[in-house]
Amino acid sequence: MGTGHADPQRRERILAAVLDHIADEGVAGVSHRKVAARAGVPLGSMTYHFHGIDELLREAFTRFADHVADLFERRLNAADSPERAREAVTGLIHELSEGPRRDLILTHELYTLAARRPEYRELTRKWMIRSRELLERHFDADTARQLDALVEGLALHRALDTAPHDRRLTSEAVRRITTTHS
Repeated sequence: MGTGHADPQRRERILAAVLDHIADEGVAGVSHRKVAARAGVPLGSMTYHFHGIDELLREAFTRFADHVADLFERRLNAADSPERAREAVTGLIHELSEGPRRDLILTHELYTLAARRPEYRELTRKWMIRSRELLERHFDADTARQLDALVEGLALHRALDTAPHDRRLTSEAVRRITTTHS
């Protein structure tokens, strides 16, 4: 059996498979055997590419967090004024809440894992810092922190509500947080 060098995409398939598995069955159901089967790789590939389940989970969740942060970046980089930044945040909330159910599940599986296991909090902390830094390109630090929480909360509420609120309400919430009052 080869070492995986003949299959340069093997590691990527494994990381995608672990995220798919988590979305379907949760973090608790992750095992080398299940992920290898889902990725279509020999079981030995798991220990060749990853030292253990924790390394596999950290790398997979890091890739996922980078994916979501990239959504933030694409939206916010296009904004060239405070009003366009508000529109970008509103659009982001709707994109996250209307996007793949898989992403919503993965987000909350990661949050749950971080709440239970301190070693995963660093991953979520870095994710929040990256989100806030992107928001701080358009808003002061305190507003960016509030907006980051608003994005998470409204995206969750919209995704799980049987009658999610419309864009007008999201836009109003963003405006209220980003408009200073004397």
